[in-house]
Amino acid sequence: MSTTTTTLQYDDFAKLDLRVATVIDCKPHSNADKLLVLQIELAGGERRQICTGLRQWYAPEQLIGKQIVVVANLETRTMRGEPSQGMLLASTDSATGKIVVVTVADTVAPGSKVN
Repeated sequence: MSTTTTTLQYDDFAKLDLRVATVIDCKPHSNADKLLVLQIELAGGERRQICTGLRQWYAPEQLIGKQIVVVANLETRTMRGEPSQGMLLASTDSATGKIVVVTVADTVAPGSKVN
């Protein structure tokens, strides 16, 4: 099976600020059946909130303590009344359709840049 992708200029890709964040809390969104609300820690103890549509795939306690990869320089977006200050990276398994959060293999300092 062939996949079609759009070619991205390097300068556009370089604008993304990909960072490792530690999930310090996670709960179901109170006003959306598909969303989870994550509290994450970045460099220097900076905390942010991210909303993500992973509720079907993850129980909140499965994400707490995980180190995930986030796009740290996205404009804040309100999702069903909750601010989302970034986006986590995830992959969809082509065989099963399951969504899997991108994590790091070894523990690193929160806020570490993804190269």
